[in-house]
Amino acid sequence: MNSTSKKKIILVGDRVLIQPEKNQDTISHGLYLPPGVKEKDKVQSGYIAKVGPGYPIVNPNFMDQEPWESGTKDPVKYIPLQAEEGDYALFLRDAGIELEYDGESYVIIQQSQILMLIRHDTLAELGL
Repeated sequence: MNSTSKKKIILVGDRVLIQPEKNQDTISHGLYLPPGVKEKDKVQSGYIAKVGPGYPIVNPNFMDQEPWESGTKDPVKYIPLQAEEGDYALFLRDAGIELEYDGESYVIIQQSQILMLIRHDTLAELGL
């Protein structure tokens, strides 16, 4: 996904945009998916292309201000997601919504449907 296309997509809440890998029995990081899992397509893997802002919470500082006062800050704050752009994710396929954007296939899922993340820092430590 090029940087100009990435700017056009805005994910809401705890949503994650993943570019899935094509059919593989062993994911590129060496994790083997058993035939029973692959046959039923319960689990899929791919790289995270974009993440939403996180879980919304009310900003407690907003409660002390009136909406018309100058300097009013955004009334909503977010708890950031654990997933980050570029992470490799193993996720539940049934939970995703598949779409095609700029000729590329993507899946949108909630972060809670991600089973495992592999971050580039971790891969370097493991020598992969």
